[in-house]
Amino acid sequence: MNKNTPIAYDFVAPQRIVFGWGRRDEAGTLAATLGRRAFIVCGSRTLQARGAIDELAENLRHEGVEPVPVETLTHEPEVDDVDRATAAVRRHRVVPGDFLLAVGGGAAMDLAKAVAAMATNDKSPTIKDYLEGVGRGLTLVEPPLPVMAMPTTAGTGTEATKNAVISSYDPPFKKSLRDHRIVPRVVLIDPELTVSAPPSVTAASGMDAITQLFESYISCRAKPIPQALAKQGLQMALPAIAEAVRDGAQREPREAMAHAALLSGMCLANSGLGMAHGVAPALGVHCRVPHGAACALMLPVALKANRDVRLKELALLAHGLGHTGTDHKDAVDALIEDIEELCITVGVPTRLCEVGVTAEQIPAIVKSSRGNSMSGNPREISDRELTEILEGVL
Repeated sequence: MNKNTPIAYDFVAPQRIVFGWGRRDEAGTLAATLGRRAFIVCGSRTLQARGAIDELAENLRHEGVEPVPVETLTHEPEVDDVDRATAAVRRHRVVPGDFLLAVGGGAAMDLAKAVAAMATNDKSPTIKDYLEGVGRGLTLVEPPLPVMAMPTTAGTGTEATKNAVISSYDPPFKKSLRDHRIVPRVVLIDPELTVSAPPSVTAASGMDAITQLFESYISCRAKPIPQALAKQGLQMALPAIAEAVRDGAQREPREAMAHAALLSGMCLANSGLGMAHGVAPALGVHCRVPHGAACALMLPVALKANRDVRLKELALLAHGLGHTGTDHKDAVDALIEDIEELCITVGVPTRLCEVGVTAEQIPAIVKSSRGNSMSGNPREISDRELTEILEGVL
C-alpha cells in the first residue's frame, strides 16, 4: 500500500484452521463441531484407492458423524457437476446439522462450496443463475450449509476463499459464486495428504499459489494483512517448490507449500488478483488449459507488465527474497528472471503454443479475460495491449 493511502479494510478467513503433518486423524473430532451428517465431495481417486476416504468415513462415524458420499470429481467443476451434486444432496432432505466435507484439490473444494450454497437456496435449479455475469443474477438468501475443507494439493488456496469457481464450455465461461458465508468454517490441512500428488500436479498447483501471492501483493486492492502474509508465503514457497517437485515424499517442502497455499487463499480472498488470473480462466474455457499451468505461464508475463507501476512493492519483495542490490529495477528484474528459471526447473509450460493455444484463439481469450481478477490488476491493460502480450508468448 502507498504510505498516503488511508487504511481501511475487512479481513475474511476461515473460522478455524488446523495445520500439521498427520493431523487428518482429527477429522472426526473437527467434523463433529459442524454437525451430525457430512456430505462428502472427493477429488482424488488415488486417495480412494488407497483407502484414505474409507479411513476418513470411519473416523467420522467414531465421532457420531454420518458420512454420505456425494461426488468424486477429477476435473474443474462445471455447471452440470454442481447441479447434479446439489440434486443428490437435496434428495437426502437437508436438515440442521448437515454440512459439506471436501477432500481433494481446488476442484473438490469449489464444488463443495457451490453445493453448500445451492442446497439451501432453490430459486433456480442451476448454479448458473447465481454466478457472476452469466445467469439471472440471483443472490443467496438462505445461509449455505457449513463447509469443512481438507486439501490434498498445495495450490489454489480455495480452502480459505469466499468464492467457488465454476466452468462451462458451451457457452464458454469460468465464473464465480461469491459469498463470504461459503468460506469453509473448518480447514484441516495435513501436508502428508499432498505426498500422493504427482510432480506435474505439484508444480502446477504450487505455481498457482505463488502467482496468487505475487498478484495479491501488487493488486490495486492490496491490503496490509494480506501483503504481510504474501511476503511470508513467497519466502516459504519459492525455495521449496522445486524440491517438492523433485522428491514429493520430503516433509519440509510439502509443509512449506501447503502453508504457502493456505496463505495465498487468504490473500486473494481479501486483496484480489490481477492479469495472470484474469487470463487463466479464459485459457481454461477456450483451450482447456489446466488452471495451475495457465497461471504459471502467465506469471512472468504479468510481473513484466506491471513492473513499472509496482516497482517499489516488487523491490521490497525482491530484497526480502535475497536480492540485495540497491537499485530497485535491477532487483526486480533479477526476481523476475528467477521466476522464469523456476518455471523451467519445475517443468511448467512457458509458451502458449506448448499448451495448444493458436493465434486464432487469442481474440476470444482476450474478450473472456475481463472479470473480477483482471479488475484487480494494478494498471489498466487494453484489449490491444493484452493481445500483443499474448502474441508475444505464443
